[in-house]
Amino acid sequence: MNAHKSLGGVTANIFNLSLEGHNIQKRQPLGKEDEALGAALKPLVFRVDETTPRVVQSVLLERGWDQFDEQQQDVEDWNLYWRASSFRMVEHVNVKPWQRLNHHPGTTTLTRKDCLAKHLAYMRRLYGESLYEFTPRTFIIPNDYTKFVAEYFKEKQVLGTKPSYWICKPAELSRGRGIVIFSDIRDLNFNGTYVVQKYICNPLLVGRYKCDLRIYVCVTGFKPLTIYVYKEGLVRFATEKFDLQNLQDSYAHLTNSSINKSGASYKKIKEVVGQGCKWTLSRFFSYLRNGDVDDLLLWQKIKHMVILTVLAVAPSVPVAYNCFELFGFDILIDENLKPWLLEVNYSPALSLDCSTDVSVKRSLVHDVIELIHLNGLRREDKKCNRASPGSPRNKQLELCTIPASPPYVSLIRFTNRTCSKTNPVVQRVVNVYPKHTRTSQLREMINKQRVFLTREGAKSKPKLRACHTTRKAFSPYTPVAQSQPHRMKGPVGILPEAGYAPDDHVGNFVLIFPFNEATFGASRNGLNVKRIIQELQKLMNK
Repeated sequence: MNAHKSLGGVTANIFNLSLEGHNIQKRQPLGKEDEALGAALKPLVFRVDETTPRVVQSVLLERGWDQFDEQQQDVEDWNLYWRASSFRMVEHVNVKPWQRLNHHPGTTTLTRKDCLAKHLAYMRRLYGESLYEFTPRTFIIPNDYTKFVAEYFKEKQVLGTKPSYWICKPAELSRGRGIVIFSDIRDLNFNGTYVVQKYICNPLLVGRYKCDLRIYVCVTGFKPLTIYVYKEGLVRFATEKFDLQNLQDSYAHLTNSSINKSGASYKKIKEVVGQGCKWTLSRFFSYLRNGDVDDLLLWQKIKHMVILTVLAVAPSVPVAYNCFELFGFDILIDENLKPWLLEVNYSPALSLDCSTDVSVKRSLVHDVIELIHLNGLRREDKKCNRASPGSPRNKQLELCTIPASPPYVSLIRFTNRTCSKTNPVVQRVVNVYPKHTRTSQLREMINKQRVFLTREGAKSKPKLRACHTTRKAFSPYTPVAQSQPHRMKGPVGILPEAGYAPDDHVGNFVLIFPFNEATFGASRNGLNVKRIIQELQKLMNK
């Protein structure tokens, strides 16, 4: 008899997450108290603030979530907090096992332009120019002003009467604000921290219009490092034809949609590009294929660039759990089909300004939610050095700072593997649950049922799926034995002792790191960047 058929009402919906498809020979009916509790349970709860994108709220409501109400609910009675601004470290330390934050601490070192430049320059010195040649020559002003002046006049001497082109960007600003493109050094003005880069003056043009790619990347953890890239994305166009004779025309040289949507040509039908200033990434690759371009090779180069960029900052990112980070990589393709990294965006814009935005960003948010469900469970590391169960240490802090991934017993996902009542780590998790909230009551019932399942011999691993989704169901957990080697050979065999491996794809998200057992091992206990670089070079040389 299928166990989930004997559960009633809401209780059945909760537990089919882990019971579906698994036969249990013995069953005992839930008591009236459990049935009453199940009837009172509410959907998952999301928390927002004034910076949270509207599309995020819309998608979560569509999926059956409830919005957190601080007037009616306890302060810890939520499951996902999504906002544009970063969280304080104390918020990361105090996050509960059933909660998720949409930012990881320390990731602004990847998204602030001067910090990214420093990290990439360090990696270039350490591992060679050829590996990190995907960024233009960069100077951080004012610190590197003397070096820039020397380079500028050296190039002028080589070029003679030919002009050289440079672009100057404020280190902290976004959406194209404060950017200046110049050929004459007398046009360089700065007041604060800027980066000055060699301007790429041979971009790939579509109908004589400049464009760049917005690639979405989700890092679901830094220990072990786990990187997904989104197969769909945006291609953003300038709305005036590219012209090096007029460097002051932002509509010809900048591709930021926040700038171009106010241009005179935004609504006009432009050659090849059409109306507006955006394509989907899939349309762009289709356009390239029609021109006999190897789009698969280009996509592979972009994925390698993403891995190398994240590796540059990953060792300096503090350890934190129950969080993820969605980045927006801005990449320009030149006429030789070489991808260049322009910058990495923190909290990439999710506003819906056109139909292309709607088609890409709504699906993106849906898939992010599916992805964090997938990664809602981490294995138990038996070698963790921490206080004994009876220690007076702060147990909540202990959960968030242990040196390996904790056994998340989460509202979002759980398996009976980590549910033994004899497991002291799980007992410590149970002990820190806040009392008298809907979330904690649900957790108590889940824990009680998990103990029953373990006692009754539910030995096989369950297939899990996300709760409260109106989209097509999929299995976000791929057992190691069933991983698909034809798509991502790497995940096969990863962590066999734990029964956990990141899935090779979730919706349109594709796992790009780790890509084999060696890279997983090199990122598992501390980040062995040198070993990862060696494996990546092998892959790139094939």
